[in-house]
Amino acid sequence: MSREPPPDPAEALPRQPGVALWREIAERLRGEIAAGTPAAGARLPSEAELARRFSVNRHTLRRALEELAQGGLIRIAQGRGSFVSEDVLDYAVGPRTRFSEWIRRHNKEPSGQVLRLAEGPAEPPVARGLGIATGAAVILLERLGFADDRPVSLAAHHFPATLGPGLLDALRTAPSITEALAATGVADYRRAVTRVTARLPTPEEAVLLRTPRSRPLLVTENVNVDAAGRVVEFGIARYPTPRVQIVFEP
Repeated sequence: MSREPPPDPAEALPRQPGVALWREIAERLRGEIAAGTPAAGARLPSEAELARRFSVNRHTLRRALEELAQGGLIRIAQGRGSFVSEDVLDYAVGPRTRFSEWIRRHNKEPSGQVLRLAEGPAEPPVARGLGIATGAAVILLERLGFADDRPVSLAAHHFPATLGPGLLDALRTAPSITEALAATGVADYRRAVTRVTARLPTPEEAVLLRTPRSRPLLVTENVNVDAAGRVVEFGIARYPTPRVQIVFEP
């Protein structure tokens, strides 16, 4: 006959005169989060588990969690539990928005994984974005972008195939889109249009971006033009919230 495992022993908190018990619990949890246990984005133990750990009632425990939530250290999702807040990267949309510069601005290392690179006919939304005929040849570069080891963007970049000779090969070998375009004669380009919407991720997007399907994505449609005003790229990018927030700069 199997037996239930014994409950975890309650943790003894070093009581300080004049300091509320809930505040001592909040300070203990704050120190653990600062040390990386649990990690950013991780789910905290349930209220019942934490109440048993500190040998307090749920009201006292809940007051401690509310204190951490008000300070932005955790977020409380109704019906799902409490989670350690993740670092939020401000994605500043300006005339010359570049992925690597954005990530390095936050003292993180940028990297990317190419998911698809191919030439094909332009679908109507892409054709409208590029200002070309539906079915005209375009080059698609789909890329998953990382800040350190965390995925922060899933972007589909579309380029007119007539933009310059060797663009497909340049995108295959150059370390960045900026350098690939420069190799085909586009010395500089700037953001002309940015449209932002939000929606829930598809199953594939949720897996790639390591985000719950219940958490919205920020979706941007971008049009980039060269010095002469010619459209050189139409991009659709998806960013996981609350990992990324978009800030418009003049």
